[in-house]
Amino acid sequence: MKENVFDVLLYLFENYMDEDPEQMPDPDSLRSELVAAGFPERDIDKAFSWLESLTTGQPIQTTMPTFRIYAPEEIAKLNQECRGLLLFLEQSGILTPSNRELVIDRAMALSAEELTLENLKWIVLMVLFSQPDQEAAFARMEDLVYGNIPVALH
Repeated sequence: MKENVFDVLLYLFENYMDEDPEQMPDPDSLRSELVAAGFPERDIDKAFSWLESLTTGQPIQTTMPTFRIYAPEEIAKLNQECRGLLLFLEQSGILTPSNRELVIDRAMALSAEELTLENLKWIVLMVLFSQPDQEAAFARMEDLVYGNIPVALH
């Protein structure tokens, strides 16, 4: 089975999301665990960099409603269904414009040519988990990811 950076991220998120930060293993122990689980070191390094970027970026501050025009590279990676999900999440108050931009940034940082809707949901969940004061939004998104609640209203 071909592993990739996204698989490493999912492994970390699913296995350590509920851990108390003080109880988290050190990065070297995590790295050893991931290697033992069969992940390539190159993908582990990229996953750690991807996670580090969640907390080091400059947030976009806006108090005005925003409208997002996607660049051609973003359209190629985020199909219409993915872009629709982002719009839905922003309109329903789960994503702020700055979190939406962080989600897009982190999606573009992955090497996959095109992301699936499920992959994007996980990226949103990881971004919300990493941001302060986003507990309510995280809980709502968690319901969408784990509860299979439909995101489209008919």
